[in-house]
Amino acid sequence: MTSTIDAQVLPTPAGPLSLLCHGGVLVAAGFTADPTQMFARLPERLRALPLQGVDDLGKPAQAVRDYLDGDLFALDTVELDQPGTPTRQRLLTALRAVPAGTTISYAELAERAGMPRTAARAAGSACAQNLIAPFVPCHRILPATGNRPFGGYYYGTPVKEWLLRHENAI
Repeated sequence: MTSTIDAQVLPTPAGPLSLLCHGGVLVAAGFTADPTQMFARLPERLRALPLQGVDDLGKPAQAVRDYLDGDLFALDTVELDQPGTPTRQRLLTALRAVPAGTTISYAELAERAGMPRTAARAAGSACAQNLIAPFVPCHRILPATGNRPFGGYYYGTPVKEWLLRHENAI
């Protein structure tokens, strides 16, 4: 049997959310109606596999539905696989541990990952390259100061704001 990347697009109030799984493990998720946009960001070894649409990815799709229905911790139960250096993995692990309903700064994310000297730059880079939003909740990271209170977000500030309001974090 040939291995595939299975994709499903779910409607959400923040816009369509594409989910991509490999062997039942979530490898990408993002607010786009076009799963090929997420597929293009995958590591080369996964892009070598065929992408196929499916009707239901099972647990990841159900977790999104539960999250939208108010179970703000449903996304935390989904198995993920995201590439990255050991440093990036530490930041992504710390990022995933930021609970729904809370926000922290980029500098605090670096500190929680045990890398206070890397400061906001490495944390910001990890968020910018995150392939599995909102399961790895980079939307919960805000700049400490500045004239952009929400900072940036790969899928746009309105999506970030919707997620934070849904989680009662703002």
